[in-house]
Amino acid sequence: MEHVKDPSIYKNPVILQSEDLTNYILDTAVYPREPEPLKELRKASENHPWGFIATAPEAGQLITLLLKLLNPKKTIEVGVFTGYSLLLTALNIPDDGKITAIDIDRKTYEIGLPVIRKAGVEHKIDYIESPALPILDKLLEDPTNEGTFDFAFIDADKENYLNYHERLIKLVKVGGLLIYDNILWGGRVAWPEEKVPMHSRPQRIAAIEFNKKITDDSRVEFALTSVGDGLSICRRIA
Repeated sequence: MEHVKDPSIYKNPVILQSEDLTNYILDTAVYPREPEPLKELRKASENHPWGFIATAPEAGQLITLLLKLLNPKKTIEVGVFTGYSLLLTALNIPDDGKITAIDIDRKTYEIGLPVIRKAGVEHKIDYIESPALPILDKLLEDPTNEGTFDFAFIDADKENYLNYHERLIKLVKVGGLLIYDNILWGGRVAWPEEKVPMHSRPQRIAAIEFNKKITDDSRVEFALTSVGDGLSICRRIA
């Protein structure tokens, strides 16, 4: 092995969330492999004022790989927006697979719906326009729903992540995956509070509390990753 003359260069690594590095990952590994329907939906979402909240395509690529490994048939999604993560899930479950998709705003979902229809996967989606907690509670009213979902993806209001988790951990089977998006909140979880804009503080606090909860949760194995805006990948074990 060749010895590096100045090992100090490794003490200050490139910040993983830097724009240059993100663009390198996208241009080198993500966009060349991004399926055409996902590319079309991503571009259709770019002009929306809140387009930046869509699932990051590099996160989508990792989720796609996990879906292929898990081979889920029954999934649930909390927070849909225009449907990028919903579409990638629909593309990677069997033809008779089903996704329960919950969001409070159908108008944004309808931006991506033509692409979903074009891709031929709309029949896999049960879209419910509603706040998520009442729907999750309704599912849990029927004990036969417990432990029947293979996979859950959560990308909604961060202040409710802990509430979602307590319900979804019952709905997802042992061995199933729960993936939470935006758990680094633009890196603000590591900022001193006084440097965080006031409007971002509630979400920052929620993300910090959620990350601690998952770390202490013996019901899951998990990996806290810096892909996109941060994914917490949880595997239910109890």
